[in-house]
Amino acid sequence: MNIYVGNLSYEVTEEELRLAFEPFGQVESATIIKDKHSGESKGFGFVEMPFKAEGQSAIDGLNGKELKGRTLNVNEARPRTESRRGRDARGGGIGGRGGSRSF
Repeated sequence: MNIYVGNLSYEVTEEELRLAFEPFGQVESATIIKDKHSGESKGFGFVEMPFKAEGQSAIDGLNGKELKGRTLNVNEARPRTESRRGRDARGGGIGGRGGSRSF
């Protein structure tokens, strides 16, 4: 089960995130999403737990709980959808795909 963890303190490490989930079951991975330029936390991450029942227990046990001064927002991660960024008003794409852009 892939679990979204939001409202993370910017000081929380991946190891601390893993330790918060381990009392509920086996943790395959704990990843904090970081800004690709600064390398700093974006304030959210994902925890992968192999067993759905353990994952649901972690969601129930940690959603709304505090970690390093911030109240966690924990729920099952939704599948990633295509971003709306880069679309024009008609819903068509702007520009080509696959190239790198400079902003």
